[in-house]
Amino acid sequence: MPPEPIPQTLETTYREAVREAIRDAMRRDPSVFLMGEDVGRYGGCYAVSKGLIAEFGPERIRDAPLSESGFTGAGIGAAMAGMRPIVELMTVNFSLLALDQILNTAATVRHMSGNQFGAPLVIRMATGAGRQLAAQHSHSLEGWYAHIPGIRVLAPATLEDARGMLWTALQEPDPVLIFENVMLYNMAGQLAAGAGAVDIERAAVRRQGRDLTLITYGGSLWKALDAAQALAADGIEADVIDLRTLRPLDDATIMASVRRTRRAVIVDEGWRSGSISAEIGMRIVEQAFWELDAPVGRVCSAEAPIPYARHLEMAALPQVPAIVRAAKATLGPT
Repeated sequence: MPPEPIPQTLETTYREAVREAIRDAMRRDPSVFLMGEDVGRYGGCYAVSKGLIAEFGPERIRDAPLSESGFTGAGIGAAMAGMRPIVELMTVNFSLLALDQILNTAATVRHMSGNQFGAPLVIRMATGAGRQLAAQHSHSLEGWYAHIPGIRVLAPATLEDARGMLWTALQEPDPVLIFENVMLYNMAGQLAAGAGAVDIERAAVRRQGRDLTLITYGGSLWKALDAAQALAADGIEADVIDLRTLRPLDDATIMASVRRTRRAVIVDEGWRSGSISAEIGMRIVEQAFWELDAPVGRVCSAEAPIPYARHLEMAALPQVPAIVRAAKATLGPT
């Protein structure tokens, strides 16, 4: 028998994967358009939309004024009228200026209209810290949005998810928020030439182990994988779960891993108090308490505004050594 063909891959970056996802969606569906600050001629704050205005024109790559509430509301209205908008909010902290539109309109319109209307739009935004953008531009607020019924919250961590989540999200009947960690935009790697839509219903086990479960998402996935590698050098094998979807959480994948390893550490770039890590920890206690051999651990950002100074910024964020220490603490004294 002839050998099976080797799948073709291409070298790309997270930024380029997101751009190709937008391009693909706009080619496939004329009702899809992109709207946001500097997405047109400038090419986007993080260069995600660079070149798209030349291909699709200003009617579909729409530069919006500096009014997050205004253009997010316009996107919601367009979605209710039959379009499929992709609204880009430059950073997650700016999304707070559109919070009333997201929380009180997009997330509630189906409920408030008795299922007569929906708002099927996708809102993308950069999240996270690590680029010395100081306290006002270094937030990780995706856990806040995961608190809101009526929306779906996605956190693509891999090139495949950066490329594939958007089209799937555009098929949803209700709002989807996609949080892209700022530290991932330059991440390069191989992506299948035919990469397309991906499932957004399930978490993914990115590494398999027997001794404990590391649960994380977004930019922290790669730190958790590095921590798992460091633990393996000491004979400790960790499951690493990439949540991928923060609302709704995939409890089944989390609990299946925790019941097998009997220990869990959650890595979350958000602040500890009231965080998504607190929600996951409580769900583990509710659903798998009797299978646990140790308390659930957490590694979160320091309870302070993220500093500008590089060394302080790094100290405030979850890092590999802290993840390793938390993992070993669940195993007890050796």
